[in-house]
Amino acid sequence: MDAHSNPFEERTYRKVTWRLIPLLLLCYLIAYLDRVNVGFAKLQMMGDLGMSDLVYGLGAGIFFVGYFLFEIPSNIILHRVGARLWIGRIMITWGLISAGMIFVTTDTQFYVTRFLLGVAEAGFFPGIILYLTYWYPSHRRGRITSLFMTGIPLAGVLGGPISGWILKNWDNVYGWHGWQWMFLFEAAPAIVMGGVVIYCMSDRISQARWLSDAERTMLAENIEHDENQKQHLSVRQLIKSYRLWIMGVVYFSMTMGLYGISFWLPTIIQGMGVADNFEIGMLSSIPWLAAVVAMLLCARSADLTNEKRWHVAVPMIFGAAGLVCSVLWMDSTVAALLALTVACMGIMSAIPLFWSLPTAFLLGSGAAMGIAAINSVANLAGFISPYLVGWLKQTTHSTDSGMYMLAAVLVVGALVTLSIPARLVNK
Repeated sequence: MDAHSNPFEERTYRKVTWRLIPLLLLCYLIAYLDRVNVGFAKLQMMGDLGMSDLVYGLGAGIFFVGYFLFEIPSNIILHRVGARLWIGRIMITWGLISAGMIFVTTDTQFYVTRFLLGVAEAGFFPGIILYLTYWYPSHRRGRITSLFMTGIPLAGVLGGPISGWILKNWDNVYGWHGWQWMFLFEAAPAIVMGGVVIYCMSDRISQARWLSDAERTMLAENIEHDENQKQHLSVRQLIKSYRLWIMGVVYFSMTMGLYGISFWLPTIIQGMGVADNFEIGMLSSIPWLAAVVAMLLCARSADLTNEKRWHVAVPMIFGAAGLVCSVLWMDSTVAALLALTVACMGIMSAIPLFWSLPTAFLLGSGAAMGIAAINSVANLAGFISPYLVGWLKQTTHSTDSGMYMLAAVLVVGALVTLSIPARLVNK
C-alpha cells in the first residue's frame, strides 16, 4: 500500500483494475500481433511473392503513415463519443483489413493493405492511454500502463510460437500458403473482441454500474484532484509547447528500437542459423517473456519511488547495449539471443513509463490531442525504422548496421529524457 491510499481506496482500485486491465491487455495483445505478424509472414512471403528486403521494410513501415495521418482526429472522436464504441469500431475494422492480407499478390497491394491497416488502427493505443487517465490519477498510472502494455511482449511470447506453427503446418493446405492462413487466423480475434468491447466497456466512472456510489465518488474525487494540478492547453499552445516536442523525440527513439526488433527479430534469429519456422517462433518468444517481468518490476519501482526520468532513461541505455551486443555476439546463438533479450527488456521497460511523463501535465481535450500528437509523430519511427533497417540490410547484406543505428537513437532518447525537469513529471 502506498502513501496516497487507504484500505477502501486500495480495494476499489484493485476492483477497477481487475475489471478494466485484462480486457484492455487482451485487446492490445491482439492489436500488436496483427501489426507485427508481418515479420513472420516475411519468412515465406518474400519467396512466394518475390519481395526484396527493401519492399518488405517499406510495406511494414507504411502502416505508420496511415496511422500518423488519422491518429489525432481518431483520439478527438474517442474523447467525444466514448471509448466503448470507438475502440470497438477500431478493432472490428482492423480485423477485417488484416484478414484481407491473404489476397495480397503484388508489392503495390502489400503497400495499400498495410497503409489501410494503419488507418483502421489509428487512435487505438493513444485512445487507451487517454482512457486510463479517466480512471487513474498520475501516481498510479506507471504500474497500470505497464500492466496494459504487457500486451506487446505477450504478443511476442504467444504470437511467435503460434505464427511459426501456422507457417510450418498450414503451408499449402487447401492451396493457400502458410502466411495466408496466419493472417486469417490471427485477424479473427480482433473482430470478436471488438464486439466484446462494445458490450462490456464502461466509458467513465459515472457510468460504471459495477461500482458502488461510495466507490464512484472516491474515484471521481481523486481524478478531479489530479486534474486540478494539470494545465489546460489549446491546440495552438500544444503546437508551440517545447515540452510536447521533447516528449515526441523521446518516444520516437523508443519506437525506433521497438519496431526495429519487432519486425526484424525473426529474420535476425534466422540469420543465426535457425532454419525451422516453428523453432524461430519459439526462440523469438524468449526476449518478450523476459520483457514482461522486467517492465512490471521497473514500473513498480517507479511508482514506489515516484521517480520517472531515470526509470525511463536507464532501461533505454540497456536496450541500446543489448542491440550492440547482439551484433558483436552474432557467432553464438545463445549469446546473441541473450543480448536481444536484454534489448527487449530495456526498451519494453521504458515505453510504458514514458506515458507517465506527458500525462502528468496534460488535461482533458489537451490530453487527447497531446497524447495523440506525441504518439502519431513518434510512430513515424515505425515507418522509418523497418525501412532503414531493410535498406541497410539490402545495402550491406547484414542487419549489423541497422542494429547500431537503432542503438544510437536509443542513447539520444535517453539523454533527452534526462533533460526534462524532474519537477514537471515527478508528481
